[in-house]
Amino acid sequence: MLTDTYGRTATDLRVSLTDRCNLRCTYCMPEEGLQWLPKPELLTDDEIVRLVRIAVTRLGVREVRFTGGEPLLRPGLTGIVERCAALEPRPRISLTTNGIGLERTAPALRAAGLDRVNVSLDTLRPAVFKAMTRRDRHHDVLRGLAAARAAGLAPVKVNAVLMPGVNDDEAPELLAWAVEEGYELRFIEQMPLDAQHGWTRDGMVTAGDILASLRTRFSLTPEGEEERGSAPAERWVVDGGPARVGVIASVTRPFCRACDRTRLTADGQVRTCLFAREESDLRGALRSGGGDADDDAVAQLWRTAMWGKKAGSGIDDPSFLQPQRPMSAIGG
Repeated sequence: MLTDTYGRTATDLRVSLTDRCNLRCTYCMPEEGLQWLPKPELLTDDEIVRLVRIAVTRLGVREVRFTGGEPLLRPGLTGIVERCAALEPRPRISLTTNGIGLERTAPALRAAGLDRVNVSLDTLRPAVFKAMTRRDRHHDVLRGLAAARAAGLAPVKVNAVLMPGVNDDEAPELLAWAVEEGYELRFIEQMPLDAQHGWTRDGMVTAGDILASLRTRFSLTPEGEEERGSAPAERWVVDGGPARVGVIASVTRPFCRACDRTRLTADGQVRTCLFAREESDLRGALRSGGGDADDDAVAQLWRTAMWGKKAGSGIDDPSFLQPQRPMSAIGG
């Protein structure tokens, strides 16, 4: 098991497949993009599957989410999903994506064993989307969402980040659309994980702001802590149900106490927390060892890394220091 000194057990593994992305979201990276990881530094398909196998069969991981960058840019994605879905015990497998390319790949990913998908969409207005992402691909995301739903990936969740003076007036509009389409909407507070290090605490739309905006149009009933469990999103029943909306308040209401996550970067580093400033090198352990016989050693290194997990991210502390790696390099 992956336990820490505060009694938490990590059963949810986030695996970044690439640091590359085909959007340039203003809250994530500069317009010209970033210097991508060299291919030799990336985990191979076989190394990814091996690490997921170790996590599932030796360390008690039950859920695997593939992230990026943009994971749909990974050429071997479908094969990776299929091989991981064949593991025993079978983990629940999900994908976080910007939705570009999902229209084409959703049926094959579903057939390979993908269970569900989270798609990032911050606005219903094409012009605002183009301004926020620096790409004119709004229609591709909408078609990708529809394709995921048609393929049977359920639930289809939509992640939205609101920015002051840009799309912060869209919360009610986004929720009405999500309810009509049958998608589960999650608002996420903007986090200090941008490559430009331009995030400021007083320049973000908070969970309180979001809920106040939603309540101008909807009745929201708290779902409660028992239903939430270790999920990062606080959820509310919309107008008596059955629809729900979630808010992930990573900054103003951190959920570290119940965190059940462990993370692998695209170059094979274990991160105990999204905001950690330390990493443990599993890629080096894989490549210096003698094959599958060294799985025990890799598993022990992973256990040791997670044992040292801190009590909290410290993000709610004014002295918080942003990680050196941006979100696109860490994995969502």
